[in-house]
Amino acid sequence: MGKPMLNAESPRAPRSPRTKDGLSARIWKHRKEYFAISPFYLLFAVFGLFPIAFSMYLSFQKWDGIGRMSYNGLNNYRFMLTDPDFWKAVGNTLLIWIYSTIPMLFLALVVAFLLNSAFVRMRTLYRVGYFLPNVTSLVAVAIIFGTIFSNNYGLLNYVLDLLGLNSIEWLNRTWGIQLAISVMVIWRWAGYNAIIYLAGLQSIPTVLYEAAKIDGASGMQAFFRITIPNLRPIILFTLITSTIGGMQVFTEPQVLVGNDGGASGGGLTIVLYLYREAFVHNYFGYGAAVGWGMFLLIALFSIVNWLFVQGRPSHDQGVK
Repeated sequence: MGKPMLNAESPRAPRSPRTKDGLSARIWKHRKEYFAISPFYLLFAVFGLFPIAFSMYLSFQKWDGIGRMSYNGLNNYRFMLTDPDFWKAVGNTLLIWIYSTIPMLFLALVVAFLLNSAFVRMRTLYRVGYFLPNVTSLVAVAIIFGTIFSNNYGLLNYVLDLLGLNSIEWLNRTWGIQLAISVMVIWRWAGYNAIIYLAGLQSIPTVLYEAAKIDGASGMQAFFRITIPNLRPIILFTLITSTIGGMQVFTEPQVLVGNDGGASGGGLTIVLYLYREAFVHNYFGYGAAVGWGMFLLIALFSIVNWLFVQGRPSHDQGVK
């Protein structure tokens, strides 16, 4: 006789744990792992998500930080869009960003190329030296540059006097204040971006340059057809981070010229304006609205930078 057929009631193969266990069961199974990483998420919820949500709620309120809140609707945003000081702060911030970001990234790229050259020795020492300004106390840096650009006894005016030129009241002129702030930003962040560019340059395969040299490509052609296309993601990263940082300039103008931005408000940036309205005038609801306005500006400029860098075709595209 043949083998008996299996009974339809025979036990089925066990289900996979994924289908048998629910979400709660899987979480309980890996409870130790979730418990290990829970402090980060708890701290992020308390010090990250809650302030963001509360600032959004606060932007629709009228509050002096002590008394009871009262609903203010969109009045904070309306006042922000019609306040001349806000638009002056936006204009000053954009000018300082332009004055500092373009020279800073160009200088960082030049420094990175020099550090990546074969004839440079003690590269680690140079890296540390270029990175030191980034970890120096920003208040101390602002005080030092305030002494350099001082109207009466500044180092720059001393040099001008030695050259027989008239002194300049740097901190009494809008362009002088913005120049001083831009120089501080460049001095502090150029080395940081140079280290990032250097890492990007060292990640480019040398065989690409060797092949280009064999094909008779010049150094300039190799730069635009090999170096720049491979550095494009890093350039985009530094451009976006510089945009975010440039829109948040605060300590430099605050220490250099005070809460009002100095003469004619030339150093009044968006964050300094927010600080003045929220923590000096105690308009916390309006300060929260300014913060969200700044967030939208940063997002807008970051998207524009991303489209500008990513949207431009490289020199190799279309070549088959």
